[in-house]
Amino acid sequence: MSPAKLQLLRWLEKILPGEIVLAPATLANYAGDKWFASHQPDAVALPRSTQSVSAILRFANQHGIPVTARGAGHGYVGGCVPVRGGIVLSLERMNRIREINAGDFVAVVQPGVNTEKLQAAVEKRGLFYPPDPASSADNFIGGNIATNAGGPRCLKYGVTRDYVLGLEVVLADGTVVRLGGRTHKNKTGFDLHRLFVGSEGLLGVVTEATLKLIPLPPFRANLAVGFGSMKNAVSAMKAILTAGFLPCALELADEFTLAAAYKRTRSERLRNCRAHLIVELDGQEKSVRPEIQDLEKIIRRQKPLFVERGLGVAQCEAVWKIRREFSYALRDTGLTKLNEDIVVPRSRLADLFQFAARLQKKHGLPVACFGHAGDGNIHTNVMVDLNQQRAEQRAEAALDELFAQVIAWGGAISGEHGIGLAKKRWWPRAVSKEARDLHRTVKRALDPKGILNPGKFV
Repeated sequence: MSPAKLQLLRWLEKILPGEIVLAPATLANYAGDKWFASHQPDAVALPRSTQSVSAILRFANQHGIPVTARGAGHGYVGGCVPVRGGIVLSLERMNRIREINAGDFVAVVQPGVNTEKLQAAVEKRGLFYPPDPASSADNFIGGNIATNAGGPRCLKYGVTRDYVLGLEVVLADGTVVRLGGRTHKNKTGFDLHRLFVGSEGLLGVVTEATLKLIPLPPFRANLAVGFGSMKNAVSAMKAILTAGFLPCALELADEFTLAAAYKRTRSERLRNCRAHLIVELDGQEKSVRPEIQDLEKIIRRQKPLFVERGLGVAQCEAVWKIRREFSYALRDTGLTKLNEDIVVPRSRLADLFQFAARLQKKHGLPVACFGHAGDGNIHTNVMVDLNQQRAEQRAEAALDELFAQVIAWGGAISGEHGIGLAKKRWWPRAVSKEARDLHRTVKRALDPKGILNPGKFV
C-alpha cells in the first residue's frame, strides 16, 4: 500500500472510530470466500449503520478507493474477493431484524441477518420466508440478495428476488435511496429495487431489506427414493410434474455423490444407490397426506429400489439433514471440488446427466451431479486430483465443454452462485454483446468511477 493511500485510510479511521480496521491479521480474514482466489484488502470497514456506510462510500468515491461489499463470505465464485485491494465493507455488524409484521406479511431486516435465524423468527409467528440456500445456517440475507440465492424450495416458491419488496441502498457516491416499499403490489415507476438483487455488489450496497412473507404451511411430507439408474429417476420426476403436482422441492443426486455421502453419513438408504430423488409437498395436512400417497404410486411405476416416506417436520428434516451433507461428502473425498451451479431446461435433465458421464470418461475426472432438478438447476462438480499430471488443464477443458453445451441447450452458467471471478471467463459466451453493453451502461450510470467491486464481470 502506498504511503498516500495509507494516510487516507488512517484519516477515515479517525472519522469512523472503531469501524475501520487496518491490522494485517484482520485483513487476511477478509481476503476471500469459499472459492480458490484471495487478495488482501488495505482496510476492513465494519459499519454499524447506514450513515457509516454512506460516509465510507462517499469518502472512497472521492478518493478513488475500491470498495468490495461482503456478507458472511460463504460464496462459491470469488464474488467478494477484493482483487484490487482497497476497502472490504463487511455488513456483519448490521444484523438486526427490525420488524416482523404479521398484519402486513413483511419482515424488515439489516443485511447481516442470518438467513436461518430469520426463518426461525418468522416461523414462530406462523409466517414463512421460503428462499432456502443450502448454507442458510451460515449466510446472510444481504449475500442472498446480492446473488439472488435460491435453494430446493424455489421450484414452488421462487428465489430471493421474488421476496424482496423494498430496499435501502447506498450508491457509490454515498447517496442513500429507498426503493420499492412494503406493499405486495407496487407499480410506481421502474422496479428499481430488483435491479440490485443479483447485482453482486457492483451497483450499490444494500443496508436494509423489506421482505415478503407468506403463511407458514402447517404440514409437510416427503419421499426419499432410491433408484438403480438415473434414467428411472428422471422418468419419475417427469411423471410427477406431468401428473399436475408442483412439489415444494424436487432433488436429484447421482451415483458418485451418493457413494461419497454414504461414507460420510453411513445412511443405509444410500448404499448401492445409483440415483436418489427427494420430493416434498407442503400445505394442509388433509390434502398433503393423500397427495403424498398418490405421488408414491406414481414413483413406484418406475421400479425404485426403495421409497421412504417422511410425515411432519421432524421426519422431513431427517431426510434433508442427509441431503445437506452431500457437498461436504464430496469434499471428504480429498479431491478438489469445482462446483458449477449450471441450469438447463427441464427437458434436458437426462441429457445433462449423460453428458456429465461422457465428460468424466473423456477427461478422466469424476463429475458429481446433484441439486434442484425440479427447475433444472444441477450442481455439477468436476472433482480434481491436483497431484495428477495435467489435472488443472483437463479440468479447464472439461468446464469449457460443460458450459458450451449448457449454453447450446439454452441454459444458464449460473443459477444461484453468480458470476464473480470463477465464471468471468465464460461471461462473454453466456451473454450477448448487446446485453453486456447494457450491463456496462447501467454500471457507469450508478458507479461512474468504478469503485464498487472492481475486477469482476462488468
